[in-house]
Amino acid sequence: MEGDPSAHPGYDRYPPASRQSARRTPLPPLHPVGDNGARRDPQDTPRDPKGTPKAPPMPRKLTVTRVAAMRSRELTNRGIATFQRAAKADGADKSGLTALTYAVMANFATDAAIAVALANTLFFSAATGEDKTKVALYLLITIAPFAVIAPVIGPLLDRLQHGRRLALATSFALRTVLAILLVFNFDSWILYPAALGMMVLSKSFSVLKSAVTPRVLPPEIDLVRVNSRLTVFGLIGGTIGAGAVAAALAALTGSAGALWFAALVTALGTYLSMRIPSWVEVTEGEVPATITYHGDDARTAVIDPVTTPVQPDKRRQPLGRSVIVGLWGNGTIRVLTGFLTLYIAFVAKATTEHEPLMQAAMLGLVGAAAGIGNFAGNATGARLRLGRPALIVVRCTGAVWVVAVLAAVTDNLLAAALAALVASAASALAKVSLDASLQHDLPEESIASGFGRSETVLQLSWVVGGTLGVLLPTTFWIGFTVVSVVLTLGLLQTVLSYRGSTLLPGLGGKRPNLAKQEVTEPLSTHRVDRPTGTVK
Repeated sequence: MEGDPSAHPGYDRYPPASRQSARRTPLPPLHPVGDNGARRDPQDTPRDPKGTPKAPPMPRKLTVTRVAAMRSRELTNRGIATFQRAAKADGADKSGLTALTYAVMANFATDAAIAVALANTLFFSAATGEDKTKVALYLLITIAPFAVIAPVIGPLLDRLQHGRRLALATSFALRTVLAILLVFNFDSWILYPAALGMMVLSKSFSVLKSAVTPRVLPPEIDLVRVNSRLTVFGLIGGTIGAGAVAAALAALTGSAGALWFAALVTALGTYLSMRIPSWVEVTEGEVPATITYHGDDARTAVIDPVTTPVQPDKRRQPLGRSVIVGLWGNGTIRVLTGFLTLYIAFVAKATTEHEPLMQAAMLGLVGAAAGIGNFAGNATGARLRLGRPALIVVRCTGAVWVVAVLAAVTDNLLAAALAALVASAASALAKVSLDASLQHDLPEESIASGFGRSETVLQLSWVVGGTLGVLLPTTFWIGFTVVSVVLTLGLLQTVLSYRGSTLLPGLGGKRPNLAKQEVTEPLSTHRVDRPTGTVK
């Protein structure tokens, strides 16, 4: 069995031989690839003949203040130059990835600023559990964005032939309006619908970004490392940097200061989105990806697009087995991360209601563990050789299940912090593995749609966990026991999918590793050869 490739379907050798795309005509170039000539250095400070930045000119009279100002200016210039070099590395400035990176950072920064602004008014008022109406409204705000995205945003991407940059910019522009509206109506009923709108637009940006990313892929690096890079830039420059600024403003001026900062960031995000290169609008020849598989359905015909004259918009590209394994595993992990995000805050508020310092300590411990895990998972995924990504996803899902069960048995905060650390690291690493499967297993014309579909599934899984975190009692062993049962079902489906089976027909691993395209509409205009399932 060790030499039998079927023992590890599709991953006995990675990367496998490149798959010939099934499209009939080549897609237009995704982006212009320039020559390998020297690029202009992003640092604007003067340099000596060896390329070393020159120090600022010395003032005629030295004082402590002038020396400190000069040193601060020098360090700032070096920091900006280092950041620009990192953002433009590997040809990202030519492909358009740098422009998308800045927009992603603005999205992370907006989310952080809004979270700080609404923390006391919306989040913790719901966490007290004293007003069930507030809990219900908060739950609605958490769930509704995903309920809107799942049936609307995904299919819309498949039909959005032009205007993806405009859609990204619009998601920022509308958030600017909502942030300003919140400043003047912070204590009124407008708070809840405005917060709901902010969530919907934020998640819409995430789905749109997933569909745009393959269009700005530099030739020097692969899609897995691009997604890891976007996440790291978003976390450091957006969540951490902007979150700290928003927290400082909120401490000095209240929530209004954080909201004005959010409005400024979203306005900047609108501008940055429109600076993304125009070639992301090229969607000619794209074939939508689909999660379901109907290869054995008599109403569905498997086609060979090279020889079958069926238009791309009439075809569907089913996801292969390894991608489905990645979706089930990542979805299971996201249930735990969503659960921890909300549950720990509710536990902190319920158990230490009159001790703000203890609340901050509990949230800080779990939040720090989650942040370290997320950063470590992305850093590891960017450097790891993904020999068998589906197996990595299965192992990550198993690790998450183990720590959830451990937290339920031990019933203490340290176990919850460990669960947050492992879940965040596993989530990042499993997502990198899923990206690798998507990039390799899908033909080029379906990659953008496949990423949009996968992002929608992962966000819906997160909200399932978040819903459990809001509704379950604030007793550790009860909460983690219930979520462990849910994770058990997800782990079982992940393992079965990896082995080519399923609990849910059409949604598991009972499909080939590289599925052929299908025509799922009525085939009255085609003659179908049933033994082979091809259209003639």
